[in-house]
Amino acid sequence: MTDTRCDVLVIGGGPAGSTISALLAQRGRDVVLLEKSRHPRFHIGESLLPFNMPLFEQLGVAEEIESVGMPKYGAEFIAPGHAKPVMFEFANALDNSFPSTYQVRRSEFDDILFRNAARKGARAIEGCRVTGVEFRPSGAVVTAREGNGHERTWHARFVVDASGRDTFLASRLGMKERSRKHNSAAIYGHFSGATRLPGRAEGNITIFWFDHGWFWFIPLADGATSVGAVCWPHYLKTRKASPGQFLLDTIALCPALSERMRDAKLISPVTATGNYSYSTSRASGEGYILLGDAYAFIDPVFSTGVFLAMRGAFVGADTVETCLDHPRQARRALDAYDASVHSGIQIFSWFIYRVTTPGLRDIFMNPSNWFQLRDALLSVLAGNIFPRRRLGTKILVLKALYYAASACNLRKSWVAWRKRGQATREPGIETTAA
Repeated sequence: MTDTRCDVLVIGGGPAGSTISALLAQRGRDVVLLEKSRHPRFHIGESLLPFNMPLFEQLGVAEEIESVGMPKYGAEFIAPGHAKPVMFEFANALDNSFPSTYQVRRSEFDDILFRNAARKGARAIEGCRVTGVEFRPSGAVVTAREGNGHERTWHARFVVDASGRDTFLASRLGMKERSRKHNSAAIYGHFSGATRLPGRAEGNITIFWFDHGWFWFIPLADGATSVGAVCWPHYLKTRKASPGQFLLDTIALCPALSERMRDAKLISPVTATGNYSYSTSRASGEGYILLGDAYAFIDPVFSTGVFLAMRGAFVGADTVETCLDHPRQARRALDAYDASVHSGIQIFSWFIYRVTTPGLRDIFMNPSNWFQLRDALLSVLAGNIFPRRRLGTKILVLKALYYAASACNLRKSWVAWRKRGQATREPGIETTAA
């Protein structure tokens, strides 16, 4: 047994854990960052938001991210029953301070952030899985096992859970709940030879709606394209073929995507995963905070995951420092942290929970800029989750239009809500790959 001490122990070396480790280590904190795998490792979630860009600058990794990123200037939406695709360009947002971002291979992206944390002074350890946490008045005792079976123990003054979908603390403390508003499953892989958009739009993400949910189409800088379907669990349960063949069969159900994939070749294993949306009852407690997917995960249709994880890490770093330096202010700081991360999820969730309904789909496919509503929607899609009053008012008008459109088409709206209600009552799908 190896016994050591630290100010902060961070569980998980993804974007959330690496970001908060870099920030705290740079401020002089003794940080231990434990990652169960070894970088580079595969991860889904390759599409970033424009409001990620200033975070890269503050972390000092902007040039490295640029070197591996595929420029992304907007998002294309394609839906059955609508003759033409619709392209949203981030440069048209109300707040267009950041008119572009990147698509990234997460293996490269996560590795850059992890190495940056180590450069900033964090003790970054790979191949080390946390097995237990015991909270005490003086902090926490954290146990972990290395790949060779060696057991290690740390005494930490504070614990940050950035374990992603493992939800280490939330699962052990009984705080994790499957989303009652949204339940989806996903199947995805990488392809070569997919037909991309021409010119400057080559790196833009495309969202395709189809009868069972929606597809993402994400071009990467090395020529590969990430393609995945997010659908209701009852559809994924119909799978009788291998995951690879089932993904190909599902693509065939969407003619617009199928055309782009006519010359494409599958170049990666295909993964199917369920229990896609969940949340926890709180994002903090005495001596700990939850970051990113360790706190909550919502449908990835608007590419919010990495942004919410990294933005939460910036807020979390300030929270941890307050708890360490000013214990009497800890409760207030943790409550403020809870409110901050919850508000970010809440703003995106309103759109995500309705994205498969006819009312919201029609708004996307017929984007009127009356009262600058299209530009306001673009600001949200870019990651502006703390809108000023001007933007907030426009979002309220946009929501009102959605409810009006839904009321005018009650039958279709009722069918969509009924289908979603059925999905939220179903158990999730186990992760499989082939």
